[in-house]
Amino acid sequence: MSDRARAPWKAGLIGGLVGAVLTAVLLIAILPQWLGPRIVREGLMRDPEALVAASDALKAKQASAAIGPIRAALETPFASSWKGAAKPTATMTYFYDYACGYCRKSNPDIERLLAEDKGLRVVYRELPILGPDSIAAARVALAASRAGKFAAFHDALSEAGRPTPGAISRVANALALSPADAQSSDVEAEIRKNMALAGQLGATGTPLFVVGDTVINSAAGYDALKQAIAAARGRAG
Repeated sequence: MSDRARAPWKAGLIGGLVGAVLTAVLLIAILPQWLGPRIVREGLMRDPEALVAASDALKAKQASAAIGPIRAALETPFASSWKGAAKPTATMTYFYDYACGYCRKSNPDIERLLAEDKGLRVVYRELPILGPDSIAAARVALAASRAGKFAAFHDALSEAGRPTPGAISRVANALALSPADAQSSDVEAEIRKNMALAGQLGATGTPLFVVGDTVINSAAGYDALKQAIAAARGRAG
């Protein structure tokens, strides 16, 4: 393919992710109210990993509290950006970046869950935070979504590896997608929306999963995702 054919797919704006990161200073300021300064200080010296665990637990609790007001926005897909059940009994929202290796590692786990669980819907949300190629891939994915071709584009580009301009253009051309579609205002609005939602959840990167009241900001794997789905169904029941 010539550079001229590929050129229309290389455009993109570098996005930003505003995340909320809990600091150790805050935790150290809170814990002494219950345990006393010396106990806290000595405990952290003996087991510094306890501070990390406590910080992670508090961040997860805060993220869970943020889900309620934005649940509908999280679970309502853009056009055809979803897979699985049309009438789901559980919904998992998946924020990802095509340039993210951990996201590519997570994709087989998601496909396994979809194959096994016919009541599961996965809503895919573009979160292009790793540079211009991520932005370009996200834009074309949303154009494919509007055309009803999201799954075909997503699977093909994920299998191609990193979203280079050549890989993006090959997949887009194979699906007869127009470069102009990737530059539309609703595509830009969707990316901004996803950035805002991820920020409200305190995201620190991709992948980011939201299932029920659980937020998982890592490539946690099949078992952890399956447990979160079961827990979401348990709370709903």
